[in-house]
Amino acid sequence: MWKTRRISLPGGLCCFLKDPLEDVDSWSESVDNVLTCKTALLAFREFLRSEHSEENILFWMACEEYKKIKNVPEMISSANRIYSEFVQTEAPKQINIDGGTREKITSNISQPTLTSFDSAQKLIYSLMARDCYPRFLKSDIYRGLQRRADIR
Repeated sequence: MWKTRRISLPGGLCCFLKDPLEDVDSWSESVDNVLTCKTALLAFREFLRSEHSEENILFWMACEEYKKIKNVPEMISSANRIYSEFVQTEAPKQINIDGGTREKITSNISQPTLTSFDSAQKLIYSLMARDCYPRFLKSDIYRGLQRRADIR
């Protein structure tokens, strides 16, 4: 039996869900619904992992966390980690961005700001929204979760 729990949403809103799959149908309305729901985000990440493109969601999530940083030393450390893990050429989880965007980040990484990765994050968001997300909605992962939600 599912326990009722409070989940925070953007803008300070919250909802009370009895079942984390309760809103599975709303995931098909927009990629934003997937990215703002923890259960949907986990399912989408699993789908991307199965397609060998998990770096996209990991980068997007890292950028979301990066924008919440309040102190400079932590920002510098996090920026360097994101850069070396996702942006630099031959990074272990290198994201697919254009050379100009990569160069701009590279030239500014020594003095990062909270907006250092915004252009790359927008590119990755766009890639996920137009390419990965439609495939996710057709995937066995999403359809299986829909069936489980319908049974409940």
